[in-house]
Amino acid sequence: MARVFDVIEYPNEMQDEIVHRFPEVGAGDFRIGSQVIVRESQAAVFFRDGNALDVFGPGRHTITTANIPLLINLIGKAFNERTPFPAEVFFVSMREFADQKWGTPQPIIIRNPNMGLGVALIQGFGTYSFQVFDVQQFVTQIVGTRGSFDTIEIEGRMRSILLSKLQDLLGETAAKADVPELIGLTEELGAGVRAKSQDDFKAIGLTLKAFYISNLKPSSKSAEELRAMGMLDMQTYTQLQAADAMRDAAQNPSGGAGLTAGIGAGMGVGRVLSESLEGMTGSSAAAAGAGTTPGGGQPGGGMPDVMTPSEAATALRVSEEDVVAAIEAGDLKARKLGNAYRISREALEEFLKG
Repeated sequence: MARVFDVIEYPNEMQDEIVHRFPEVGAGDFRIGSQVIVRESQAAVFFRDGNALDVFGPGRHTITTANIPLLINLIGKAFNERTPFPAEVFFVSMREFADQKWGTPQPIIIRNPNMGLGVALIQGFGTYSFQVFDVQQFVTQIVGTRGSFDTIEIEGRMRSILLSKLQDLLGETAAKADVPELIGLTEELGAGVRAKSQDDFKAIGLTLKAFYISNLKPSSKSAEELRAMGMLDMQTYTQLQAADAMRDAAQNPSGGAGLTAGIGAGMGVGRVLSESLEGMTGSSAAAAGAGTTPGGGQPGGGMPDVMTPSEAATALRVSEEDVVAAIEAGDLKARKLGNAYRISREALEEFLKG
């Protein structure tokens, strides 16, 4: 014999559970006069035959044809007040689900015309919070007939909305600000994502309460990964590969041998880089028409005859620290005058040849 429920309630705190169906499987046998108890942080949607009949707020409610007008049409006048009828009640948590995590699984590509390669890869992470806005819409559109519905079941959809809006906003903002300025606008970007996402959240019965960017930074993708993404031509890729090799070797406890091997291995990176640099400096001199090159060399020449570590770093497209590390490792010949290093063009060319 089917069990008749005279009291319908769900006292669980619903920490990660958004919706709980009563009963979880099948339909419950209720009758006119049954009590529905809704906690302070809950709402309840009364269903019968797939139809949402009413929404109950916090408190104790008695099932009657007065507070559920459609009920009499569904159970029929032939039923008396003590005859059970099948129905379901969906308890919905109305609290704010805070500290939900989001992050960029892949870097977001934005234009960065005044710096570096002209594009930038941005990664970020943070938190957001949401709340059920329209309980009936959320249950009918998202939950369906499931016995229980947790945050994990919809977090993928919410993250997709948020990342889509973040990517759109970063593209708009990058047209007015370079990457360093962009990274300083986390509060403004967070507010913008929240505003852009509201319509998408309300379409499924939710509201986005907050969106915070904890960290926004350039991606640490390697030259190889950038090339695989179609963002680098061969010349730029070779230069960045050489720079990566110098950086990794400088961090290598084994010292200078790793640096020389890293630059000279594979495709002859040092030779290709040297040719690339000569082509670039030659182009710069031709564009200038007369006078010194951008590095301070003689008219018509390439690199200057004597360079500081900073000037050598500019020519190599690496950091000054990488050049100093190469000098101290014994791979790059230089003369120390007081506390300063000076590097001859011949020494730098010899170094590039490996």
